[in-house]
Amino acid sequence: MKDTNIFEILAEPNRRYILDLLRERERAVGEIVEQSVLSQPGVSKHLRILREAGLVEVRQDAQRHLYRLRAQPLAEIDTWLEPYRQFWSTQLDALEKFLDDEDDE
Repeated sequence: MKDTNIFEILAEPNRRYILDLLRERERAVGEIVEQSVLSQPGVSKHLRILREAGLVEVRQDAQRHLYRLRAQPLAEIDTWLEPYRQFWSTQLDALEKFLDDEDDE
């Protein structure tokens, strides 16, 4: 999985949904299955991919496997996006000015 681009991994909507669930708190596989439209094998497959990419980690608690989010790889994406924020800020500033000008009329 090391050769797989993190953007490719995050492009899959079910994986993003699982990460959203784990952002709230640590969860067992069964709980993720209950919250999603996927079967247990489907959730397990996506969790394996996320784990191999370093986006989640797992610990065993008795019979349960508990997954939690690892945010560090997401920080790498944030760093990559940093130069683009200037573009967004410029566009948002222009929109704000346009809306203010509309209010003044």
